[in-house]
Formats: sequence, C-alpha cells, structure tokens
Amino acid sequence: MGAGGMGAGSQDAGGRVADDAAGEPEPGRAAPRPTARTAARILAAALAATSASACMVGPDFQGATPPPVTRYTKEGLRDPGLSADDRRGGAIGQSFAPGRDVPGEWWALFRSKALDSLVAEALARNPNLEAAQASLRAARATTEAQRGALFPQVGFNAQSSYNKAPGGDLQSPLNNNALLYSLVTPQVTVSFAPDVFGGTRRALESQAAQEEGQLWQLEAAYLTLTSNVVAAAIQEASLRAQIAATEKVIQAQTDLLTLITKQSDAGQVAGADVVQQTALLAQSQQLLPPLQRALSQQRNLLTALAGRFPSEEVSQTFTLASLHLPRSLPVSLPSRLIEQRPDVKAAEAAVHAASAQVGVALANRLPQFTLSGAVGASATNFAALLNPAASLWTVAGAVAQPLFDAGTLFRRQQAAEENLVQAQAQYRATVIGAYQNVADALRALQADGRAVAAANAAVRASRQSVELVRKQFGLGAVSSASLLITQSAYLQAVVTQAQAQANQYADTAALFQALGGGWWNRRDVKPARDPKDPAPFL
Repeated sequence: MGAGGMGAGSQDAGGRVADDAAGEPEPGRAAPRPTARTAARILAAALAATSASACMVGPDFQGATPPPVTRYTKEGLRDPGLSADDRRGGAIGQSFAPGRDVPGEWWALFRSKALDSLVAEALARNPNLEAAQASLRAARATTEAQRGALFPQVGFNAQSSYNKAPGGDLQSPLNNNALLYSLVTPQVTVSFAPDVFGGTRRALESQAAQEEGQLWQLEAAYLTLTSNVVAAAIQEASLRAQIAATEKVIQAQTDLLTLITKQSDAGQVAGADVVQQTALLAQSQQLLPPLQRALSQQRNLLTALAGRFPSEEVSQTFTLASLHLPRSLPVSLPSRLIEQRPDVKAAEAAVHAASAQVGVALANRLPQFTLSGAVGASATNFAALLNPAASLWTVAGAVAQPLFDAGTLFRRQQAAEENLVQAQAQYRATVIGAYQNVADALRALQADGRAVAAANAAVRASRQSVELVRKQFGLGAVSSASLLITQSAYLQAVVTQAQAQANQYADTAALFQALGGGWWNRRDVKPARDPKDPAPFL
C-alpha cells in the first residue's frame, strides 16, 4: 500500500493490467476502458489485505475473580441466638441458610399483599427507573452506531451544473455558443479506514462495556427502588407503632391525672403531685406531634416512590402486625457475591471500558490508513451518461503518521493508563464495600433478636411496675415521685420495643439488598425496544 494510491496502471474488463508504458493501442483496436467491476475488485483486494494483517493493541480485559474469602464475618456464620424465654416472650427467631439462593421477588417473603401491590406500582410508574431504562437504550444505540465504523461507508452524490468556458482572447472558437455547456456527474463513493491496529475495535469494546455498565445501573436502580419501598413501609409501620404506644401512655397518664386531682381535692395528696403529673403528661404529649409529622412525611415518601404526587397519596398502609418477619434467611456464598451485586458488576464494566481506552490511545499513536474509491460517470447531458466512454472511477489509499505533536498522544495514553488504575482501585473498593454491607446486615440481625427479646421483657416489667405502683399510690403507700418514674420508664420501654421490632424488619430487608436482590431469579426489566428502522443502513 502506497501513500499516493494503488498504482498508475489501468485494468481491462478481464482484470489484466495494461501498463501505460506499453505504448499506444494497436490501430483498429479500441483502447480498454475501466469499469465499475474493476474498481470494486481493486478495493475488495485492498480491504482483504488490510483485514488479514489487522491486530489489536492494548491490554486484553480479563474478567474479575472472586476474592480469596470464605466467610463474611471473622468467625463462622451463626444464627441469631434466642433463648426459650425469649421466644416465649414474643421474640421471633430467625436462622441463616448458607448457600441458599435469594428469590427474585424477595419482598414477597414479608407476606404482605399491600407491600406487593405497592412495589409493583412503583416498578411500573417510578420515573427514576424509567430514566435508567432510557439510559440503557441510549447506550445500546450508541454501541450500534460505534459498530458502523468497522464497515465501509458507501454514499451517493450527483452534481449538475451549467457552465461557460473562457472565450475572447483566451479562445477563438468558431461558434461562441460552444462556450456554454452542461455537466452532469453522478458518483457512488466508498471510503474505509482499515482497523489495522485495532483502535476502532477497542473503541467499540469500550462502548460495549459502557453499555453493560448501564445495564447494571438499571439493575441497581431496580434494587434501590424496591429496597426503598420496603424500608419506607417498615418505617411507616414503626412510626404507627410508636404513635399507638405514645397515645396509650398519654391516655393512662390522663386517667392518672384525673385520679390525682380527685385525691388533691379531697386533701389526700399535695397540690405539687398534681403539678408534677400535669408536667409529665405534657412531656408525653410533646412526643406525639414529631411522630405524626414523621408519619406524614413517610406517607409522602411512599407516594413519591410510587410515581405519584403528594396529593395522590397511595392507599396502602402498613403496621408491624401486617408484616410477617421471614424466619429463614438465605445467605449466598461469598464467592458468588461479586456476580450478584449490580454495583460490583457496574464497577467491573467500568474497568473493562477503561482497559479498552488504553488500546484506543495506543492505536492513535500508530499509522492511520484510509482507502477510498468512486465509481460514476460524467457527461454534458443525462442521455450521454449511458455511453460507456462517460464512465469514470478512482481508487486511492492514504496513510498518516504523526511525527511531532509535543507529546500530546503519549500523554493521552498515560492518562488512559492512569484512568485504568483508578477504575481498578474503585472496583476493589466497591467489592470491599459489598462484603462489608453483608457483614453489617448479618451482625445487625444477630443482635436484633436479642434486642427485641430485651425490649419485650422491659415492656412487660415496666407495665407490671406501673400497675403495682399505681395501686400502692392509691393506697398512699408510695409517693407521686415513684409513680412518675415508673410511668416514664414504661413510655420509654414501649417506644424502644416498637423501634427494636422495626429494626429487625429493616435489617432483614437490608440483607436481601446487600446480597444483590435476586435479580438473576426474576424476569429482567428489559427496556421497550424502539420501532424497527425501515432503512437501518441509512
């Protein structure tokens, strides 16, 4: 391949080269005319030659291997420990199932039809999920557009003009009308940049990796949305439990205030006891508005997750009694976690894209080849275009090699290599974070059962204490200060119990999220396909 073209000779219809130095054609024999088939053969031969010698510079990406860990925590996996007394006290025991797969619709394990319907509505209407689907479709279209650089570009152009040739002193034609003429030139052009060193294929590889990253971003958006809906529903249930407990305590304190007021009117207790009970009742009443505000905001959050405006509040409501805590919890093997977490897979795709960009930067420093050809005709009128003598064709080749660019391309290659190092470090950080998430959820669940059991025991004990002290107070055996202390302890115990139960539900959902959400066991959220292009090559 030369820098100036494919050669100086022409070809006859049989493909034989006729050297220009061979002299004039024999008298009485027409000179061989170039044809479109001849040009096509030359161009095809050039394409085949360049394709056969093509290679790909830069590093070849190798998929990630699981880290050399066999467990999530320092010690072996242990079930949350609950004693027989804890179970009799109302604590729900949970157990881990190592190696068991995570279901695709893991939220169904809470056995709540309201939760199932709300998740389905969120998946159908949430705009963030719709945006992630559109991003994936855009990435797919960009990849297909990049793929077009691997093929020759074929185009058609035609030009028609009306011209006047110079005359007068420049020419002395017999007829001045001959100075005016038309020229019609239709052509089919072909251009091709052979991917000799693989720069184009590396660019396509990088774009395909970015498309894969968008796919995992979609999966991450799906998992985040479903996890947020479940977490918001659990938080609503917790707030309702805390509000109900606070209202019960307020009602009990109101009844007690009425009793103390009667005793004060009868002269059985001092007026200071009435003041103290009134202050305690006011303190309990102060706890209610913040809880009610948080509940209203939680309802707004659930409505927004479902893709609705706050004025279109969802109809589903949640209480702890309407949610059933899963007893057996699947825990994937540590070796499978990096294949299950969408964020880890997205980070791996980013490494792949950065690796391919190193090859692109390296190929840009090497010679760039271009092949082009044109087949057409040129005549003074449309009818003359049918004359074989009006045909024309050209085949050309070019090569370009940067000789001095002040180190620009070299520095770009260095930048691409450092971007690869950065992506690899970010991948390792993402993997460590994934294992940390699972370990945190396991640790939390191991403590949640004991926390719920302790909270239940505290509520029972404080309730009995309030009842006992209240009877003693009615008999005048204890002071009002003792009654105030026991009431405060009971209120705190009831609120803590609701929070402990909600934490156990929330940490259960967090474990499913940390394990990847089981996307591989559900129907993929595939974005709607675009209408088929009637002319995909235009």
